[in-house]
Amino acid sequence: MSNILIIKHGSLGDLIQAIGAIEDIKKSNIKSKVVLITSYVFFDLMSNCPYVDEVLVDKRLPRWNIFYLYKLKRKLTSYNFEKVFDLQNSKRTRFYKKYLLTSPIWSSTETTLEPGQTKKDFDQEPVLERMELQLKKSGIQTLNVKKSNLNWAYANIRNITKNYLNKKYILIFPFCSKKFEDKKKWPFYSILISFLKSKYKDKYDIAIAPGPNEIEEAHSYNANIVLNEKKHLNLIQLISLIKDASFIISNDTGPAHICSHLNKNGLVLFGKHTTPRKVSIESENFKPIISTDLKLLRPETVMSEVKKKLN
Repeated sequence: MSNILIIKHGSLGDLIQAIGAIEDIKKSNIKSKVVLITSYVFFDLMSNCPYVDEVLVDKRLPRWNIFYLYKLKRKLTSYNFEKVFDLQNSKRTRFYKKYLLTSPIWSSTETTLEPGQTKKDFDQEPVLERMELQLKKSGIQTLNVKKSNLNWAYANIRNITKNYLNKKYILIFPFCSKKFEDKKKWPFYSILISFLKSKYKDKYDIAIAPGPNEIEEAHSYNANIVLNEKKHLNLIQLISLIKDASFIISNDTGPAHICSHLNKNGLVLFGKHTTPRKVSIESENFKPIISTDLKLLRPETVMSEVKKKLN
């Protein structure tokens, strides 16, 4: 049995988008052992993924940490990988190709570029289209790359939600990465929540599921904060909460990618930082509202779109 390595460190949205590609790689190499190397935060989730045979954790320590790199190189070379699928395509993974894993055949952005095409030009294309082209260039049949199947990541979490939710619920994700707050974070969720409660108080609870660094901020909103024993939900619990939601409103952030691949009924709010097409975050039911400046996107406008989609 040959061994194949897939590299995907994250982030959450990027990893979720890559699951379709990971499925295609596994199904095209059904007799091979598929090993995923990722970040620690995704270890538990991806250990449950049926398209991966083993999950390794990369601490991603600074590259001047020679001792760590030596240990990582010994670990990786012990598998004698036949091929590496670099789905991260970062400076770090290019470093790994040059110094840690020099023998296997690599599939990456660099092996996908057409003659004369630059990585900068290639990166302007939608994420999932780039991933599909990379796999095709590597001889992979791409049947699932554009839609990640997350059915395996679903669990019954009624033992958690019964403590917070009494009705069907509208799920809100008012957060985003701290470094992108000025570009991605819509500032009017509190007003929108008041509109939602006024309109739908007899039919829906309004829920928020904060991440590990968002719990304190979540309590500033007049909504039901869904936690697991006072801690944030793990990723399978989060996916399950999203899957069971009646409607979702989110910034352009990791959970929004989950919503898109689950084709949830909902809205994702975009400023001018990027486009839904480029980040492949739109589906039949999960639609974007695009504004040149999120600070100018009025809560009345968002509420009007909610009413159109949520009868």
